[in-house]
Amino acid sequence: MIEAGALLARLRALGYSFFSGVPCSFLTPLINAVINDRELNYVGAASEGEAVGINLGASLAGRKTVTLCQNSGLGNTVNPLTSLNFPFRVPTLLITTWRGEPGLADEPQHELMGRITQRLLDTLEIPWLQFPEEAGEMDAALDRADSSMRERQLPFAFVLRKDTIAPCALHPQHQSGAVKASERLLPFASPQDRLTRTGAIERILHACSEDDAIVGTTGKTGRELFTVADRPGNLYVVGGMGTASAIGLGIAHALPRQRVIVLDGDGAALMKMGTLATIGHYQPERLMHIILDNEAHDSTGGQSTVSSTVDFARIAAAANYRQVFSAERPADLDACLAEMRAKPGPSLLHLKIRQGSPEKLGRPTVKPPEIKERFSQFLTSRRDDTAAP
Repeated sequence: MIEAGALLARLRALGYSFFSGVPCSFLTPLINAVINDRELNYVGAASEGEAVGINLGASLAGRKTVTLCQNSGLGNTVNPLTSLNFPFRVPTLLITTWRGEPGLADEPQHELMGRITQRLLDTLEIPWLQFPEEAGEMDAALDRADSSMRERQLPFAFVLRKDTIAPCALHPQHQSGAVKASERLLPFASPQDRLTRTGAIERILHACSEDDAIVGTTGKTGRELFTVADRPGNLYVVGGMGTASAIGLGIAHALPRQRVIVLDGDGAALMKMGTLATIGHYQPERLMHIILDNEAHDSTGGQSTVSSTVDFARIAAAANYRQVFSAERPADLDACLAEMRAKPGPSLLHLKIRQGSPEKLGRPTVKPPEIKERFSQFLTSRRDDTAAP
């Protein structure tokens, strides 16, 4: 059995300082120890896939990350691990538990995943080891994992058995309080006045500073952002639909003074609405979350989303955002952006836009690994001004 403190000391020596995940009883001692340690960051995610996105953002901001989950949640990580971490070449140390281990009594919902956990990791082309159960084996195993991630720039996984880590009590924690959102909610009544997505992106960029980091969600949003103004401070989220807001949170949590603007879509926001609650809880003051809502999956043929009956601004207010806005007219967009920049966030703008995009819209010509490198360098060049005190 391994002491959680000894494990954290070794992880800290290797440079790991940012943790995100969803708890499992097998992980309780480790998660408790991380939360107890004021020198480490732990972001409790609403889903395992969200945790991967949060850690990807933190990694881009220069932090070495650990993703923690139960193996039943590995399915939630498949999309971001394969469509974000792989093409962008972003590593994370994945520690997943082994519920349903063959031969051990467990709940019936863990039986199948218990049999296939290691095969699933093999299918994902993620190298893995069983987590060591003796302290004397820990250093070599962690060194092997760290070396793999450094060389491959891809995740490495440990599969952790029951009772591997000795119990660790959770210290009393300060809980974030609810805030009263400042609201500027304008009625949606004039579809003919709505901007195109390109027009909205142009106005948003006009209101931006060259120091702002901009995360464009997957699909046509990222493609139009690239077309309007490619810049090192842009991250085009080519995959991982719904994960842009989690990535933005990871950046903003790792670099609290860095302004981060997430350009989201209605379909993407609906897919990962739990992230709104996570953002509201952790209160990143310089995160601006903008949902460009055309009530359609525009990138796949214009099929309707359910956003025509969803009030994203009021949902964000209920999820503890400090500022929420809704708008559709160009002048109202400009006014909302100015107010968002002037006051502490997190803030959310629900902007109704028209469907459609430019004909023969291109795609980013910069490959994901290059986008990652230049975006990370963009953040690193501002780290002295944006890192936590």
